[in-house]
Amino acid sequence: MGIFPIIVLAIVVAPLFGEAPWPDVEWGFSQPDFALMFSEYTVFGVGMPPLMMFLTAIPTVLAAYIVLFGDVLQSKALLEEADEKRRDEKIDYNPNRAHMIFGGRNFGMSIFGPDVVMCGPLWAAMHVVTVERYKQGKAAMNSIFGGSGSFRWGTNTGLLLLPIVSLVEPILGIALALTLLIQGYVSVRIGIMEARSQRDLGIAGIIAAMLVIKGATWAFAVGILLCALIYGRRFFSGEVDKTFVKDWEEASVPSADPEPRVPLQK
Repeated sequence: MGIFPIIVLAIVVAPLFGEAPWPDVEWGFSQPDFALMFSEYTVFGVGMPPLMMFLTAIPTVLAAYIVLFGDVLQSKALLEEADEKRRDEKIDYNPNRAHMIFGGRNFGMSIFGPDVVMCGPLWAAMHVVTVERYKQGKAAMNSIFGGSGSFRWGTNTGLLLLPIVSLVEPILGIALALTLLIQGYVSVRIGIMEARSQRDLGIAGIIAAMLVIKGATWAFAVGILLCALIYGRRFFSGEVDKTFVKDWEEASVPSADPEPRVPLQK
């Protein structure tokens, strides 16, 4: 679907160039150590952290929410693109509902299985390749939910099969880099298209530079300061200077859906 071919290629190419060892394939089923996770990672084994840790984490929480909000916008934009291509299925995406779903999931995981890697709202690389396949038509993917479900069932099944785990284990770092490349590419594209003015682009560029040089806390503070200085009383609304074609279309074309769509839920 997009990720699988490059993973398979990395398994062969990485050892040839000395970036990773050849995989030592083992047979059987993997055995996750749930007892270790329960005793050394969860609040039941480690206990609750001191109150000061919650206070010192506030800047990180705020910065993380900005990233999370970007993922929500990215998910919404990608699904809207797919919705325009596929007229046979109406994708009902509600950002508020999405907040509630992954908020509840993260709350449960924070107690029973704290895994920082899994605490984002979506796996962007998976979401991108699924949507791109979905946009190819009904023959390629019958439903966006069937495609996403198949992907997740496939990866979760792979985690339990030791031959698959041992095959990809040597190139996990490369796989992460590939995932970040896909996510970075899509994030930049969606981020630029979501901007509504040249000032938005300028602020975003400076925030990105500060994020790389100084980290999330500095980037978050600089972003707020720039928005306050540049937009003033329009801090929350910003401006639309019609730099992008989408803004002209929104202003001139009435919102209508001439073609009937099959409802997702009855």
